[in-house]
Amino acid sequence: MKHKKHLLTLALLASLTTNSAQALLIDRGNGLLYDNVLNVTWLQDANYAKTSGYSATGLMDWASANTWADNLIFDGLTGWRLAANTPINGSSFNSNVTYDGTTDYSYNITSPKSELSYMYYVNLGLKGYYSTTGAYQSDFGIFGNGTSGGQANVGPVFNLQSYVYWSGAEFSPGAGYGWSFNTGAGVQGANWYDVYNQVYAWAVRPGDVVAVPEPATFWLFSIGLMSLLGLRRCGNVG
Repeated sequence: MKHKKHLLTLALLASLTTNSAQALLIDRGNGLLYDNVLNVTWLQDANYAKTSGYSATGLMDWASANTWADNLIFDGLTGWRLAANTPINGSSFNSNVTYDGTTDYSYNITSPKSELSYMYYVNLGLKGYYSTTGAYQSDFGIFGNGTSGGQANVGPVFNLQSYVYWSGAEFSPGAGYGWSFNTGAGVQGANWYDVYNQVYAWAVRPGDVVAVPEPATFWLFSIGLMSLLGLRRCGNVG
């Protein structure tokens, strides 16, 4: 009996640990998706600039895309921005081309340091034009069949474009290029589009839109956990 109670307690704790570490893209409703690893909330509509009537196509230059995201109010929420990326390794961007996601100009980036690439490869489970070894993959892209161009609903995401999306990061200050991610091929880069080119924008904001549970919720959870531990102690005493 003591052994069973002990296993129950361990199972509960293990379940909590596993759930907290599991990568999830959670539909919060009202057109909002929460990434529990990046701790950001995405617009469910990956071309909301067009859907909302802000832009006839959703295509914008880098400055206009940043302005749109910075001033966006959606479902009463402010604080939006373009997807971010920071150097995958080290303190500065590495623009050497790779296939295995180890540089910033690469296919198959699964690092949380690139929000768009993380969404593409990890949350949506899509494939790049090249595998991590540089081999061509016929099932790349948002359609899963090597087709480029157009749009698709992928998982919980609506209107995902098979083209290029701006990141909020510059290639380097004053260089005239912005980092971007090509959802048509699954590659992140910077110097193929200068800041005046017209590509797509996808807004994201820090944190979750769901409020932190009230103290009473934590209290009830604590009571339940303490009860389990109490049962274990009683078993040991007996």
